[in-house]
Amino acid sequence: MVHFVTGNHDDFLRRYQPLSLGNIELNEKFSYTSNGKKYLVIHGDQFDVITRHGRYISVFGDRLYSVLLVINRYFNQMRYKLGYDYWSLSNYLKQRVKKAVNFISDFEDNVAAECKKKGFDGVICGHIHKVAISEVNQVQYMNCGDWVESCTGIIEHLDGEFEIIDFSNVVNSHFLEPIISKAS
Repeated sequence: MVHFVTGNHDDFLRRYQPLSLGNIELNEKFSYTSNGKKYLVIHGDQFDVITRHGRYISVFGDRLYSVLLVINRYFNQMRYKLGYDYWSLSNYLKQRVKKAVNFISDFEDNVAAECKKKGFDGVICGHIHKVAISEVNQVQYMNCGDWVESCTGIIEHLDGEFEIIDFSNVVNSHFLEPIISKAS
């Protein structure tokens, strides 16, 4: 079964959920059990005040983020040619803004509180693109990061243990080289 969890980047799909297409389920959230623990799986934008209530700010932020990703691609091609590793401009800007740091801790606290209230042992989410496996207020908090700017994710081993994976080194050595050689 493939669970497609909708979020703010594919908000238009929410009007069709819940939807089942063979072995693909489209929904805003679902429950996942591993090693006897019950996890809430969500995108996480439900806990972002700006995304949920400041629609125009959210749309502007989403478009700015898309522009930064394009700029970042060319910027990293140049960095690669100069012998430097992959570096994310948009991630740098987000992490340098104090409000973004406060937003992340508020986000984690709010998600953990909702999980506790609903009887979940943990949460698996994304939205803020900051990979993490930690405990927040007695709730296992896992944020899978993203494949686009930080090249991170979370995997579950066969024994039920979760682990952060970081593909930024793979991106540096295997992904950028073909892009740069085509551009040259």
